[in-house]
Amino acid sequence: MQTVHPVTRKATRPRADALRNRERIVTAAREMFVELGPDVPLDDIARRAGVGNATVYRNFPDRDALIREVVCSVMDRTAEAARQALAETGDAFGALERFVHEAADERIGALCPMSASTFDENHPDLVAARLRAEQLIDEVMERARQAGQLRADVGIGDLMVAVAQLSRPPAGTACLSADRFVHRHLQLFLDGLRAPARSVLPGAAVTMEDLRQA
Repeated sequence: MQTVHPVTRKATRPRADALRNRERIVTAAREMFVELGPDVPLDDIARRAGVGNATVYRNFPDRDALIREVVCSVMDRTAEAARQALAETGDAFGALERFVHEAADERIGALCPMSASTFDENHPDLVAARLRAEQLIDEVMERARQAGQLRADVGIGDLMVAVAQLSRPPAGTACLSADRFVHRHLQLFLDGLRAPARSVLPGAAVTMEDLRQA
């Protein structure tokens, strides 16, 4: 009786190819959302990513899904930059600085408003990414505070407001032309966060919950 050998499926390569395609789409979308705004045609994003239209729609059924993935990936990468900086140097304030500058390079000031204006900001994926980032940055800030590096009267909400405001303008060509100012002004802000504080801030430290209720 002839032995029938099972067919071995080469599943690893297709999965790896699909992952690379997805990453290319997200990268192209981030670039084009920053350059042209959230209404850029998905066909144009497919062309920049070097994939077919069907590949885009297979990964992201609609524009909201793609924007959400871009915003989540930006939050994950900026938080990971802070975690790596802390692990590599043990310098909590240095990790905080790295997070702020990485967030600016990721155009977080241009991209995050899209999440509030185009889809449900309480989507589970977005909430999970936001919580991961907030928890890590809160930890870094607390460690810097405990080390006497960070003034005691600022909260994570203060940090995120400043990063969003100073890394704008909104998406579009002006976002790229303002690059030469962004990191300079962010560093001025970061220097103002260092302890000992040189002034007394009005009001109380701002939390993320304060921002969400505003």
